[in-house]
Amino acid sequence: MTSNDTSATQHDAQRPREPGLRRDVYDIVFEADTFGGKFFDVALLIAIAISVLLVMLESVRSFEREYSTTLETVEWIVTALFTIEYAIRLSIVERPWRYATSFYGLVDLLSILPTYLGVYIGRDDARTLLVIRAFRLLRAFRVFRLGRLTREADMLRVALWQSRYKIFVFLSAVLCTVVILGAAMYLVERDHPESGFASIPTSCYWAIVTMTTVGYGDIAPVTVAGKFIASVIMVLGYGFIVVPTGIVSVEFAQATRDVPGTETPKPVRCHACGAENHAADAAYCRRCGGNLR
Repeated sequence: MTSNDTSATQHDAQRPREPGLRRDVYDIVFEADTFGGKFFDVALLIAIAISVLLVMLESVRSFEREYSTTLETVEWIVTALFTIEYAIRLSIVERPWRYATSFYGLVDLLSILPTYLGVYIGRDDARTLLVIRAFRLLRAFRVFRLGRLTREADMLRVALWQSRYKIFVFLSAVLCTVVILGAAMYLVERDHPESGFASIPTSCYWAIVTMTTVGYGDIAPVTVAGKFIASVIMVLGYGFIVVPTGIVSVEFAQATRDVPGTETPKPVRCHACGAENHAADAAYCRRCGGNLR
């Protein structure tokens, strides 16, 4: 059973069994196949996008100082609307607790909590958490019928899950390498305070930055031995990037065959003239015009 089939089954289980207003509201709120459901979800996505944009603009101090009252008012209005929507969702499903503990249910809850928490812990600290609302934009997959993208996401999820042990072993090796080379760098650079290697943790931080080819430049070796170790780490860094990429790529290719609906179509060969590499959905041969079906 695919994730799409599982999702459909869960929706059917949550849909009210008895016809009436509750089921009609459910079809609007949870289903995107009807006109009302599509309109509701598109309006919801617009509201979510606006709320996330406002949170981002609020982090701009000059903008926040000039429009603080307006921003706070809009934030409370949006939060009130999301709260009403969340309450409606809980009231119309057959198993409210199951929805509340689902991924979307938790995101819906977390998208309204920061505003209320701001009353107690300070609005400045809580409002930043409102960017959690961005997760609600994932509903676009359902609203706009992006089923193909959903299958692609399933492929990526399967590939990462199948790679988890290999990646864990690889990251363990990276961690050991970072600690060893970081400690070695500290030993050869500790007598030179200007280099910045004040402790082993600081040296490990430098090793991670260098190995990932980021290179902030805030810490740099000054001794010959230190520069040699740095050169080794830089060379290793490229290998550490390639290895996990290869691991995931192999599993991704396997997932392409395992996830239904994602198989790569095979080219069609004409039985009449032998011409190859026709598109999988081609009906006639491009050379002789013969029927490929």
